[in-house]
Amino acid sequence: MAIDYGRKRCGIAVTDTLRIVATGLTTVSTHELIDWVKRYIASEQDDEIVVGKPTTLRGEPSESMRYITPGISKLRSAIPEEIPIVFWDERFTSTMAHRAMIDSGMRKSRRRDKAIVDEMAATIILNDYIQSKTYNQ
Repeated sequence: MAIDYGRKRCGIAVTDTLRIVATGLTTVSTHELIDWVKRYIASEQDDEIVVGKPTTLRGEPSESMRYITPGISKLRSAIPEEIPIVFWDERFTSTMAHRAMIDSGMRKSRRRDKAIVDEMAATIILNDYIQSKTYNQ
């Protein structure tokens, strides 16, 4: 599972059991994230959570880590210890999500929906993470 964590809402993406491709699942409000993740992992086999880590062009943590870190710490304490939470560089994922929406022919009115952008960003984060694991093994 991947989470594109935001102040208002979080995009969620998941992958198949073979970890071949990531798919956007939903968007949940940030204040509902912990309960949503707990319900999801209770019903699905989830062995890792990947969280987008916003970084600057220099590769340093961005200012938004200030609110992401406490939120993910709360999530960490709410889920089973055997499910690791890892951070993954999310530079340019929102830009790539917008580009993918345009390239797919999505109408302009739908591209303005920030929830769709967040879900697609989570999908890109998870796909990047999956690919890095595939090539590094």
